[in-house]
Amino acid sequence: MYAVIFKAVFSDPSVVEDDGYTQMATRLRDIASSQYGCLDFISSTEKDQEIAISYWPSLEAISLWKQDDIHLSAQQYGKEHWYKHYSIEIVEVVRHYKSA
Repeated sequence: MYAVIFKAVFSDPSVVEDDGYTQMATRLRDIASSQYGCLDFISSTEKDQEIAISYWPSLEAISLWKQDDIHLSAQQYGKEHWYKHYSIEIVEVVRHYKSA
């Protein structure tokens, strides 16, 4: 299993309250899980920062998601309107366990 860690700083903290941002985030999550096999998605915002972690079964699934047309459009729009800057890390999950 792999995790994609997306960390961003908003150009304006009020972006989080923008319906367009919320609708796009919801749409992207739905597409990622229904078409590309995203296993889980968790995000949190605090002030002008966001962190989102998505879990994937393979690097191939991540690569296919990265090339999705809607995802590419959202990335471009985010660069131009929502984010001051962002970073992405892809990591392999070595161990995963839960409490009972």
